Amino acid sequence: MISFHLARAANGVIGREGKLPWHIPADLRRFKVETMGRPMVMGRKTFDSFPAPLPGRRHIVLTRDPRWSAPGAEAAHSIDQALALAGGDAAVIGGAEIFAMFLPMADRIELTEVHGDIAGDAIVPPFDPLAWRETAREDFESEAGRPAYSFVTLERVR
Repeated sequence: MISFHLARAANGVIGREGKLPWHIPADLRRFKVETMGRPMVMGRKTFDSFPAPLPGRRHIVLTRDPRWSAPGAEAAHSIDQALALAGGDAAVIGGAEIFAMFLPMADRIELTEVHGDIAGDAIVPPFDPLAWRETAREDFESEAGRPAYSFVTLERVR
């Protein structure tokens, strides 16, 4: 199964200057639970945004640079190579270009909808409502200066 794991603002923003433009601890906890023990596929910029490799998960980094390597990461130079390394089960975690490349193959999207328009430079457009159906939603109010958000699961319409 190929699943996406991302948080996205109402205006499509997923990042700003290589970082998340919000801090929602519940989203980080959800991400950890959903990706633990699974191979994660990401772009090099996403990998570089981590202070260190995340424990308990394989880091498969899709990069155009044939010489790129980093401790704790496995380099892949094509979608097929990344999927082969993942053994067909991949948690795709970004960035925007990686989501666009894997979208035709994705089975599920675990989305945190951040309510509000947030400034940023990495954008993921809305998912086609004819291709995806919502199967779960949990809404949370704004608190402690954090925006309101929803945990949403989308499944591909077959």
